[in-house]
Amino acid sequence: MSVAITGLGIVSPFGRGKSAALEALRNARSGIRTITSIDTARLNCRIAGEVPAEALEGEHRGHDRFTRFALLAAEEAAQEAGALNTDPERIGVLIGTGLGGCESVDANYRRLYAEGGRVHPLGIPNSMYNAAGAAVANRLNAKGVSYAVVSACASSAHAIGIAAQAIRAGQADVVFAGGADAPLAIGIIKAWEALRVLGVDNDHPERACRPFSADRKGLVLAEGAAVLVLESEEHASRRGARILGRIAGFGATSDAGHVTDPSADGAARAMRQALADAGWPAESAGYINAHGTGTRANDPTESAAIRIVFGANAPPVSSTKSMHGHAMGASGAIEIVSSLLALHDGFLPPTINLDTPDPDCDLDYVPLQPRPTQARRFLSNSFGFGGMNAVVAVSVGDA
Repeated sequence: MSVAITGLGIVSPFGRGKSAALEALRNARSGIRTITSIDTARLNCRIAGEVPAEALEGEHRGHDRFTRFALLAAEEAAQEAGALNTDPERIGVLIGTGLGGCESVDANYRRLYAEGGRVHPLGIPNSMYNAAGAAVANRLNAKGVSYAVVSACASSAHAIGIAAQAIRAGQADVVFAGGADAPLAIGIIKAWEALRVLGVDNDHPERACRPFSADRKGLVLAEGAAVLVLESEEHASRRGARILGRIAGFGATSDAGHVTDPSADGAARAMRQALADAGWPAESAGYINAHGTGTRANDPTESAAIRIVFGANAPPVSSTKSMHGHAMGASGAIEIVSSLLALHDGFLPPTINLDTPDPDCDLDYVPLQPRPTQARRFLSNSFGFGGMNAVVAVSVGDA
């Protein structure tokens, strides 16, 4: 049973709102730039997919940055969905995050260890992983099933899939589902530098993220949030809601292997589960928004997984991370919203910076520029450290 999508909201490196994201995707414009929100003097990597300062406009002060993003995305989604006309106890909130309130944690440690000061009294409620979901529930008076979903970079894809399952099971009529992360804190970036997987090109930030390219250098950190309003078909129909698309299927697997190295088998099993849950033959999926991080490990492994599932008939694949970077636990939701916006507008979003394809990555990655399409079904892949895999099957409009 598919679940209706009736509202979308997004805050991304492209700016605030759906129109900013659609414009950037349509014009193959990178949102990766020099970081301005923190002092980068101690960092080797001084670039990221940073949300522009004007996107926050001073709203929701007092919350951690990741919570502010979630609130803005949820408010945009709620506005598009319109009056829900339902019991608040039948409205849920599932917001995934990989890292939670990094800004608050970093600030508290700086006060305590570097400055010898006192920890902020709101340090715990601002930094906890469920802070964003709690704030969204309070803002929207959602009193139903609500919790945080944490599975590294698969968090928001898991949140959206689990939200759809909750609606199918009759636990809720409506769920605000998505993800938020704001990892641009000095301690977090230094930790990623230590892993040696960042694509550092401080002089040319817009060129730094190069998924599936032979000369790729690694992932580029990013921040942001995206939220979908999910409803049962019955509830959406009863209130005359406009249906933007549907969550048709969901697959979730574990590699049960290496903590950081991905598994083609685990990714393939998640894709197959999502297709089976949707009741789709593989050939009906017209597009895949890849996890596509731009790391040496992910890109050929994910390409091999797609080949396992689709054989020689793989659909076009692209990585929108090439434009907005890797927003950790928020990435899956950002990519689902981006794909919905693009396919509604009749194009496949591109993989920019793909000038020299890696011979080990042998699929159609929609290089450099958007491509017209009539595709109405897609998969969104999200794979996280710890071997956590989540794939969401989505149909566009009434497809």
